[in-house]
Amino acid sequence: MHFSPVAAPPRLAQLLLTAALACGPSVQAQTLVDTSAAIGVQNVLNSTGTPSGSAAMQQAQNLKTAQAQAAAQPAPANPAASANPATPQKPAVVIVPLTPAQQTALATAQSNLKAGKLELARTQFEALIAQNYNNPEPHFGLALTLLAQKDDKGATFELGQFQLLAPDRYEGPYNLGVIATRAGRFDDALKLYTDAAALGKTKAPAAVQAQILDALATEQTRKADFAALATTLTDLAALRPNDNDVQYRLAKAQSLSGAGTAALPSLYALLQRQPQRVDAVKLLADIYVAQNLPSRALRELDTALSRVKVPADRSALLLHKANILAATGDTRSAVFSAQAAHIQDASNADAFAREAELRVGRNDRAGALAAYQGAVKAAPKNAKFRTDLAALRLSMGQVQAAAQDAALALTLTPDVPTQARAQFVQGVALYRQGQFAQARPLLNSSAIAVPNADTALWLGLTNYALKDYAGAVAALSESVKQNPSPTARQNLASALLASGRYPEAEAVLRGLVTDNPKNADAWYLLGLTQRAQLREDEAKQSLKTAMNLGHARAKEALK
Repeated sequence: MHFSPVAAPPRLAQLLLTAALACGPSVQAQTLVDTSAAIGVQNVLNSTGTPSGSAAMQQAQNLKTAQAQAAAQPAPANPAASANPATPQKPAVVIVPLTPAQQTALATAQSNLKAGKLELARTQFEALIAQNYNNPEPHFGLALTLLAQKDDKGATFELGQFQLLAPDRYEGPYNLGVIATRAGRFDDALKLYTDAAALGKTKAPAAVQAQILDALATEQTRKADFAALATTLTDLAALRPNDNDVQYRLAKAQSLSGAGTAALPSLYALLQRQPQRVDAVKLLADIYVAQNLPSRALRELDTALSRVKVPADRSALLLHKANILAATGDTRSAVFSAQAAHIQDASNADAFAREAELRVGRNDRAGALAAYQGAVKAAPKNAKFRTDLAALRLSMGQVQAAAQDAALALTLTPDVPTQARAQFVQGVALYRQGQFAQARPLLNSSAIAVPNADTALWLGLTNYALKDYAGAVAALSESVKQNPSPTARQNLASALLASGRYPEAEAVLRGLVTDNPKNADAWYLLGLTQRAQLREDEAKQSLKTAMNLGHARAKEALK
């Protein structure tokens, strides 16, 4: 029967640090939360990490100057706030300057925040707010203190007050964006970072603008808005013209947005600077594939292979070449390329697994078995590779080994689809060994987790073997619903017949013999169904048809 294998806060003139966003997009979403939570509260963005020495002093001074200039701008009474963050906004209330005494108190509170004396700083900022509510600086200082104390709710309120008093400052929406990201409110974070980027474009130093754009790029990547991401990364690349990682991220975003050809000039320029860069070569090849130029893509990979010397990098390029060859239909060459990939790097389990998949497609099961064994040796904790090996063993009739491999896969914390497939393979293997009671819970769990026609079919057969005919009918009905194959329909008819549901069984069987008049098994079962309904003449005719088609038991039934 066929089946499918299944620290302490730094100076006040800083924003929450998200330096890890200088990494590629695939890690940004997670590191933003972890980094900001781990290092405490800041309100100056560092573009690639925490600077030290004169660089740190200069960056802090730049932000301190920018902040002082913003605070010194006069604001008319009761202006209407602009809805466009790119337009300089005016506070909705009159800003009351700090008195000399209040300025001294503010400096003291800031110093205590910097020193990590959070409770004292909180008290001092709250006292300042009580004295002068309509000045943004105490609200901002209190927000930073509350963030350091992990009071996001209180910090959110204070940052909201800060925004009302200083709507043209990027610190408010940026820090609110960090809080939103940390809370998993990604749509809110996207809007807040967008606002911060617009405000920072004219007010923030270049390093700060870059950090805000990095945060915005993180959320655009999460939302898979690649067109907007390409725009953001274009701005970021202008601020970091020598950052090769940003150039690569921009090219990838352009490719994902459907504008891959626009990325070609920058990719070639990047490879001039970093000729060994494998990710750029692979992206270059993918762009040519997307343009229906696979031969050009393969030539680019071959050119890179002539200059790349590191075995692991060569392995990655050869595996990519195998995938492109397979997509063109040249699976023979693809097999050799995948094989060459793991010869270059024996730890490349993906190369072993890809070779195995390709060999299965070419009906080379012995070769596939050796390749899957290489994959599980290279990655012994990979549940998917172990499950693939188990499924292949089952298809080769190595039932006991298949059950053992599937059972081992289930101990490797697989994801839900892999777990369901491993349970299916183990269940079928146990069924074939006659261990029906052990097979049923595995097949049932697999069917619940990932509904599948084959799983339902084998669950139905297992229930039938256990004489649970009602359970067999239910499972086989589900299999027919998902895929009305002749095998599933015929087994459903058998279960209906065993359950005494003769008219339903007859209806299924009449459909089968109509579709295939030479189906001897269906004619035989139809004869038994008609006999059970006391229609002996019709039964004899059906059984005679089955006998003429070579059904041995039909001949006995006619005696």
